[in-house]
Amino acid sequence: MSIPKVAIIGRPNVGKSSILNWLAGKFVSVVDPTAGVTRDRVTYLMQSQDRYFELIDTGGIGIVDSDDLSEDVERQIQHALDEAQAILFVVDGSTVPTALDRDVAQRLRRIDIPKLLVVNKSDSPKTDLEVHEYYALSDAAILQTSVKANRGKDDLLEAVVELLPPPDETESTSGALLATEPELKLAIVGRRNVGKSTFINALAETERMIVSEVAGTTRDSVDIRFELDGKSFVAIDTPGVRKRKSLANDIEFYGLVRAQKSVRRANVVFMFFDASVPISRVDKKLVDEIQKQSKACVFVVNKWDIAIERGMTNEKWADYLFTEFASLRHVPVAFITAKEERNVKQLINLAQSIYKQSRERVGTGPLNRLLQLAMQENPPKGKRSRKARAYFATQVATEPPTIVVKCNDPDLFDPAWKRYLLGIFRDELPFREVPIRLYFRGKGERTEGDE
Repeated sequence: MSIPKVAIIGRPNVGKSSILNWLAGKFVSVVDPTAGVTRDRVTYLMQSQDRYFELIDTGGIGIVDSDDLSEDVERQIQHALDEAQAILFVVDGSTVPTALDRDVAQRLRRIDIPKLLVVNKSDSPKTDLEVHEYYALSDAAILQTSVKANRGKDDLLEAVVELLPPPDETESTSGALLATEPELKLAIVGRRNVGKSTFINALAETERMIVSEVAGTTRDSVDIRFELDGKSFVAIDTPGVRKRKSLANDIEFYGLVRAQKSVRRANVVFMFFDASVPISRVDKKLVDEIQKQSKACVFVVNKWDIAIERGMTNEKWADYLFTEFASLRHVPVAFITAKEERNVKQLINLAQSIYKQSRERVGTGPLNRLLQLAMQENPPKGKRSRKARAYFATQVATEPPTIVVKCNDPDLFDPAWKRYLLGIFRDELPFREVPIRLYFRGKGERTEGDE
């Protein structure tokens, strides 16, 4: 797709991520005083003055990464520079130019595409008087901004549009397509080092995320748009999660919060497990979050090649999963090896299938026939000589399918009978692999109940 790309480049902690969030008008990239927070390329589609372009936030040039990922961060920066049609060279206007700023400037001089020197953190008139310190860094035009003081935003957007190459005939169509809602959104969640980023790279058919053996590499939740069989999808890659009490700093806390938000905004969640290690408390916590949000889900057992070498079978691992998560026996299980792109396309097809199930609607007639059949074959016991009566059932929502049963008194139906009815609905309705919300409502009551 011919959408121009604008790379945001600079040394660590000059405000590159803040600028992306500021221009986007939302919290896209993690912002923290700690140098090296951004490791992967984080992108956002913008529209200004009838032009579409993609902003690319990058890691800081020259960062010495605490997890020895400096080479990986550098490779991601080079990817962004290679594909960019324009560059925002960001510096910190609250200080004088540093040796690292000059190193960045020297590197960018060798790249023959339009550039803009953005003197960020220009929060006061004092910084205006010192902007001349940056004239020697670049032949590019200079613009002062301050995210903190909300200064220069419109001027920056206008300047970015001026940097862009002339639009080709497909830009508007491609931009509009990217701006539209995808076929479905897939959240990729799991504990650290389970292979989520490797899977994303297989989907994107490029090294979009940093993939390494260091646990916890991804710190941002990153949306990756990809196409399969002519359909557009978004995969939401999330930071690996570990036990809350082990969260070392604000960056990891943001990662946990983002993983939870990713689950909430997804249509289907891929819950990743590592086939070579046992299920952990972190896995269970993530599954609890998915269940709490009633999200359509696939249990994805990754690194299946290792399990096969150890004599494991699909049946044994599936039994293990359903022993640990007994209330989620409806969830389909997929076995993949993301590193070799094995079964990746089949997994996306499965996601489409269960997403379709989550959006199905069933008429009141079929629901009532099943309700009456369930009442006849296994009547609810009632309480204190009071008979439980269910009058009718109706589906009131999708994603997840939500069914309300009108009755004389919800308290007369014990949890075991509600689970029995839920099982009947699951077996007989087109909701076999997705969560169903089932509510019992008495006369004049608001919708209340439990799944």
